[in-house]
Amino acid sequence: MPQLMETIHALQEAVATSRVDQDRFQVDLAASQANNEELRRTNVELRMNLQNVGEHIVDERAPPLPVRAHPMPFSQVIMDAVIPAMFMGPKVTFTSVEDPEAHIKVFHTQLMLSGGSDAVYCKLFMSTLAEAVLDWFVSLPDEHITSFDQFTRLFREK
Repeated sequence: MPQLMETIHALQEAVATSRVDQDRFQVDLAASQANNEELRRTNVELRMNLQNVGEHIVDERAPPLPVRAHPMPFSQVIMDAVIPAMFMGPKVTFTSVEDPEAHIKVFHTQLMLSGGSDAVYCKLFMSTLAEAVLDWFVSLPDEHITSFDQFTRLFREK
C-alpha cells in the first residue's frame, strides 16, 4: 500500500509539472503568434514598398544591404503557416550536446501524436533549438528552408 501511495503521489507531481509546462508553452505560443503576425505585416509593407520602387528614380549604386532585424530562414509559405492555438508542441531542446538523430526522432514522435503540417513541423522544430544551433539557424539565408525534410537534412549536416 505505501508503494501504491508513493506511485500516486509521483503521478500527481508529474501531472502538475506537465500543467505548468503546458501553461508556459501556451504563453510562448501566444508570443510567437504575435511575432508571426508582426512579421507578416512587415512583409506585406515590404512587398508594397518593392512594388513602388519602380516608380522612383533609383541610384545606380546598389544600396548597402540592411542588417536583418528578424532573420527568416523559412520560405514565405512556412512563415505564413499558422500554428493552431491548442497545438501541443514538443518538450525537447537541442543545444548541440545531444545526439541530433535522437533529437529528430523524439521531436517527430511527439509531433506525430499531435499531427500538423510540414510548415508547422518546421516552426516547432526551430523552437527546440538553443545556443550555438539557434545561432546557426538564424544565420541561414532568408527563405532558405522550404520543407521539414530539407530542414532536418541541414540540421544533420550541421
